[in-house]
Amino acid sequence: MTTDPSSTLTSSESLFFEGGPARGDLILNLLFGLTVIGIPFAVGAIVRALWLRFRITSRRVSVTGGWRGQDRSQVVYSQIKEVRSIPRGLGFWGDMVLVLSDGARLEMRAVPRFRETEAYIKEQIAARVPAAPNGFGTTQAASA
Repeated sequence: MTTDPSSTLTSSESLFFEGGPARGDLILNLLFGLTVIGIPFAVGAIVRALWLRFRITSRRVSVTGGWRGQDRSQVVYSQIKEVRSIPRGLGFWGDMVLVLSDGARLEMRAVPRFRETEAYIKEQIAARVPAAPNGFGTTQAASA
């Protein structure tokens, strides 16, 4: 088995989360799949459970998915303009969309601990955005 060069961490990079989708997503969709209407949702949940993987570090967000895990997307925080999320499964997991500065979107479905993950991503984005100057440049404290 060969190691993907994008899967190794650099010395200045720390791992926040690495793993697959929430287990509750699979369980709920398998139960729903017992009905005829729920079969496509169950198949989708099985495919996500088998091949979807998230890797969130201090430098980037990587998503591996698609059929047999062949689609890979990596986004550095400076490219992310906005983070949108919605809770699923009574709030135990959620779906997230990373809106990039060029208008593209990276969808992340069934993210476990999505509230913590969203807060971490927003924190990393804020740390990389340079502070906007106030008024005429620097801000000075008013003296009385």
